[in-house]
Amino acid sequence: MVTEEKIRRINELSAKSKRIGLTEEEKAEQAALRNEYIQAVRGSLKANLDSIRLVDENGKEVGPLSKKKKYKH
Repeated sequence: MVTEEKIRRINELSAKSKRIGLTEEEKAEQAALRNEYIQAVRGSLKANLDSIRLVDENGKEVGPLSKKKKYKH
């Protein structure tokens, strides 16, 4: 779970990176925190999309959103 404290730390590291740079340990911490944040956002988005149900013009539920094939970039 990404807490407010972790988000604050991400922002602190970002600001420090722009001002004076980061140590290798701080770069690793920043990467880990960013990855955790991205995974949380993706999970939240997926949960929201999975909860969407399609209805026809009469208001009858016709099913969930269909999943498209995953394409490699």
